[in-house]
Amino acid sequence: MMPMIRSTVHMAFMFVTVIPFALLIVLAAAVGLRADKRYAIAAYWLNLSIQAARVIMGVRYRIQGQENLPDGATSPAILLVKHQSTYETFLMPAIMPHPLAYVFKRELLYVPFFGWAIGLLDMIHIDRSQRAKAFGKVVEQGQKLLAQGTWVIMFPEGTRIPRGERGNYKSGGARLAIATGAPVIPIAVTSAKCWPRKAFIKFPGVVDVSIGAPIDSVGREADELTREVEHWIESEMRRLDPEAYVAKS
Repeated sequence: MMPMIRSTVHMAFMFVTVIPFALLIVLAAAVGLRADKRYAIAAYWLNLSIQAARVIMGVRYRIQGQENLPDGATSPAILLVKHQSTYETFLMPAIMPHPLAYVFKRELLYVPFFGWAIGLLDMIHIDRSQRAKAFGKVVEQGQKLLAQGTWVIMFPEGTRIPRGERGNYKSGGARLAIATGAPVIPIAVTSAKCWPRKAFIKFPGVVDVSIGAPIDSVGREADELTREVEHWIESEMRRLDPEAYVAKS
């Protein structure tokens, strides 16, 4: 019963707070506030939601491998992250030292408040029905954002994957890294232990985040690079959350 009550309270908190923060971003854009300042507003709300998850639901996180993140104000990086729930979508901007640009389908722009806000940030929204043109846009915008110190984040599995399972790793992130020359940073996240895929009820516990060493993309083939990322992430997931893989070993 308590997880249901706590999950309901947290959901209500996010619903109530997203409206004023989204409107603040809209207002900031209207008065000409720079994109990095608008991003800071969004990142503050995301971090607020993560801290609320800790206080209200007992969902905490633990990070290892932060020393693997590139140094320098404009050092580029493509983050390729294991995707199990909404939690890591909120968490990554809260813990990364650089602004992040998500690659997402443009339909999200039509979600009231949330979509309006992300449409006013330096993100990369694509039309999935136009695959070749969409990837060209990702590369064009990705190069611009990486040059100004914004890191691009993608979920190579494309969708949230149940705990203990492996999705189909797509090569888009590797192709972007190769096209831009940016290194790939693989990241494993065990969020489904506390925040299951598409589940309303969340459970107290610790979400482990493991950041891998940068993988050079120069001179690589996209499929080969994707396989290396997949191997590292999935091996790390088994190390971080062995109970989820007992039946699959």
